[in-house]
Amino acid sequence: MAASKLDASASPSVVPVPYSNPAYVDPEEHLSLPFRAVICSHLFTWLDGKGMQVDSYEDEAVGTITKNEAGVPWVSAIKLNPQIVYEGQKRPTPEDEERLHHSAHDQCFHCQSVRTKITVNGRE
Repeated sequence: MAASKLDASASPSVVPVPYSNPAYVDPEEHLSLPFRAVICSHLFTWLDGKGMQVDSYEDEAVGTITKNEAGVPWVSAIKLNPQIVYEGQKRPTPEDEERLHHSAHDQCFHCQSVRTKITVNGRE
């Protein structure tokens, strides 16, 4: 993988200017990309071949930061909170929906690729 130039700086709220640059991206902002990848991958895996018409699927992932054995902070958990609006005749029961989320989690490339624990609405 080739290296690329990345204009990054600590947030001015953590490291004051002139030692930080507010025009640059705070590395913590980059952490939102894996959250988005997990949300999208779970969504597409969940929708795959279910035969339901979904009008909207929104999610707001919440991350938990803890310290590892060495005391270094890391994102130890991501909780997905999908809000789904269905259209058409075929709609899942709450039990079906939970089963579909569990199955999507088990088959989701991103969910299976990260060390972070990922749950849907707090359920594994």
